[in-house]
Amino acid sequence: MTAARLLAIAAIHDGKYASACPFYGAERRGAPVVSFVRIDDRPIKVYSQIRRPDLVVVLDATLLGVVDVLSGLKTGGTILINSAHRKEYPGFFTYNIDLTGIALREDLVIAGSPILDTPLLGAIARIGIISQDSAKKAITELFTDERNVKAADAAYREITV
Repeated sequence: MTAARLLAIAAIHDGKYASACPFYGAERRGAPVVSFVRIDDRPIKVYSQIRRPDLVVVLDATLLGVVDVLSGLKTGGTILINSAHRKEYPGFFTYNIDLTGIALREDLVIAGSPILDTPLLGAIARIGIISQDSAKKAITELFTDERNVKAADAAYREITV
């Protein structure tokens, strides 16, 4: 949910309208969580789940075999997967990046879990959803630790586009 918030803030820095909407179910700690972000050139008047997304981000690649994370993704849509291994989905633009490896390399770990939100923002900037400058601004608004910006920069450089 932090990643969704960061993305919305970055889009606003780019002069767009944006809203982040978390979806809370009967989850327990460690269960899959879903968040939605709307970005537009016009004011956004809908605050709900997105049924036909342009982009799906999968932070845990093990979910790909368990949950239909691509449900509703528009044909020609974009998939960004946190994975060191290449995965392709015909009909979609697929990007793979090892966000976990970047977070571990930058020592972005809390309670034993790698922090993926800030490197994710760098990867999203590289694929053109937001600018790299706005990504950095959003990150520094929420976090003071410069490792977060370093991780975003690393993801920006390392994702293959």
